Amino acid sequence: MIDSHDLQRFEALVMPHLDAAYNLARWLTRNDQDAQDVVQDAAMRAMRYFKGFRGDQARAWWLQIVRHTCYAWLKENRPAEVVMFDDCELAAPSSDEPYTLAVRNADREQINHAIAGLPVVYREVLVLRELEDLSYKDIARIADVPVGTVMSRLARARSLMRQALLPGGRPVLRTVARSTQGGVT
Repeated sequence: MIDSHDLQRFEALVMPHLDAAYNLARWLTRNDQDAQDVVQDAAMRAMRYFKGFRGDQARAWWLQIVRHTCYAWLKENRPAEVVMFDDCELAAPSSDEPYTLAVRNADREQINHAIAGLPVVYREVLVLRELEDLSYKDIARIADVPVGTVMSRLARARSLMRQALLPGGRPVLRTVARSTQGGVT
């Protein structure tokens, strides 16, 4: 069990990032109630292991726990969403970022729909970078992948977003399925 000193430290270091945790869980699970459940489970896990946490930069540590809890939840409740996509090449990104295109060409609902349509491995890096403003290094630590993989996934996520948000753009999941035919692991 956690003692009162560790509980106060937990509240001071982790709880300010509760919104970020919910935001990540919401985008990964695509459901408010499921996200709340995942964050609650992650908080219980974090409290259980908090005694071993050293340092004062708890945001990445906490979001890593939320991510792992999300993936465990997805694996149990929606195993098809945890399918990893290979490193196939998509069209090279243009100089316009998805956010810029979205502001010019789409409304909030279209943006949310496009993000929600991304495969989970792309959605998580996009949310962590663009919505939570985390560094590549922190995202790599949270996702437990090399920084280069973060950069690659982010580029693919942006490309898929760009395709989905262009006038007459194709749905994201259909685009991924076509570009990875035979390459799904």
